[in-house]
Amino acid sequence: MSDTLTIRPSTPQDLAALDALFARAYPRLLKADYPPSVLVTALPLISRAQPALLASGTFYVAETANGALIGAGGWTGRRNSTIGDIRHVVTDDRALRRGVGRAILTRVVEEAAEDGVTLLDCKSTRTAVPFYKAMGFETLRPIRVELRPGILFPAMQMQRLL
Repeated sequence: MSDTLTIRPSTPQDLAALDALFARAYPRLLKADYPPSVLVTALPLISRAQPALLASGTFYVAETANGALIGAGGWTGRRNSTIGDIRHVVTDDRALRRGVGRAILTRVVEEAAEDGVTLLDCKSTRTAVPFYKAMGFETLRPIRVELRPGILFPAMQMQRLL
């Protein structure tokens, strides 16, 4: 990873840049693992940043020295629980294999553990399963995530003990 990469908490002002990142990266990253019939319904729903998540304090962006956002991801805690959920981890498809995702997820794991989380749950795309395995997550089972009523997205349930 370049020394000029900064991992920082996201802000509501990152919304447009994150929408652009998701809209550019997800179609390219997921194309090999999902048929067009799945992507045509899922991409419009997963390629949008969530304002509440951006303001949560537990969602991060990877920013280059010139201010370009090339990655994002975070976690949220479950109420009255020591379980956390991995949220919306993505790396710009032009910046893969440079340690961007690793840097983000390392920060997520460290901060979740500091906050008392003992288990991170992840609903991974098929594409990201090898990445999460390399980061210490265990594959549990295939699942279907309901993005909206009637729109199901094939994914993999994964978890990591902290």
